[in-house]
Formats: sequence, C-alpha cells, structure tokens
Amino acid sequence: MPRSQRNDNFIDKTFTIVADILLRIIPMAPGEKEAFTYYRDMSAQSEGEYAEALQNYYEAMRLETDPYDRSYILYNIGLVHTSNGEHTKALEYYFQALERNPSLPQALNNTALICHYGGEQAIQQGDPETAEAWFDQAAEYWEQAIALAPGNYIEAQNWLKITGRFGE
Repeated sequence: MPRSQRNDNFIDKTFTIVADILLRIIPMAPGEKEAFTYYRDMSAQSEGEYAEALQNYYEAMRLETDPYDRSYILYNIGLVHTSNGEHTKALEYYFQALERNPSLPQALNNTALICHYGGEQAIQQGDPETAEAWFDQAAEYWEQAIALAPGNYIEAQNWLKITGRFGE
C-alpha cells in the first residue's frame, strides 16, 4: 500500500488532506501536480525508509520542471544520502541544488557539516594538513549560509569565531 494511503498520525493525515485539496483547487499543469504528489510523500524519509524516499524524489525530479522546486528535491535527495553516510553522493546533490537555487542556506550548511566531518576524520587519522583544508572549506560554506540566514547556524558562528575563521 502506498505510504500516502497509510499515514498513521494526525499531522500526516492532516497534511495529506490539505495537500489533496490544494492539488484540486490550485491551477497547475498535470505534470506539476503529479510531481508534487511524489514530493509531498516525505513520510518515507522521516520514517527512515530511505529507498522509498529516494524513489519518490527521483520520480518527482522526472516530473518537475521548475528549477527552484527541483532544488528542494535535490536537497532532500542529498539529505537521504547524508543519512546513509554517503557523503560524496550527498555533496553532489547539494551542489546540484545550489546550482538551481544559490539562496539555499540549508544546502550550504549541510555541505559545511560534511566538510567539518572530513576534518574530524582527518584529525583521527593523524593528518592535520588535510584536516585544516577540510575545516577551511567548511568555514567558507558556513559563511555563505550565515550570510543568507544571519539568525541561523549559531553553533557554526561560534565555531568560526573560536577557530579564528569568522570573516576571513
């Protein structure tokens, strides 16, 4: 049974009902409506059903033509790959999302998080030069994210200040 037919909680049911109503009353091309149907079925991702979530996102990508909307779908595909520990794949999708929507601070933040993780891994492997390169890259992405959303990413701002990377 499709996930959209087995929503278990009140919020999921409410969202599904409201989304169905909106799909009926908002003028959209049939392809856009179908793309939105796949995109809105995000409960698979929140429940850890990543393979199903990816199928829905890939189908939404096939149907969606608007670059802005595609950027969010690509971002969500990146999230799934991040959750699976597939950081290289995640970065590919975050970069694709940013190509279509450069004002997507959450994609910049997640890219910075992956770079920071790379730095931490390099430290554990005893490679401080590589770690510094990863941390510098993380700082660049966080500065871009903070510029777009100044009130967000407080922990990143603190890290930038503590490490002397803020405003370089």
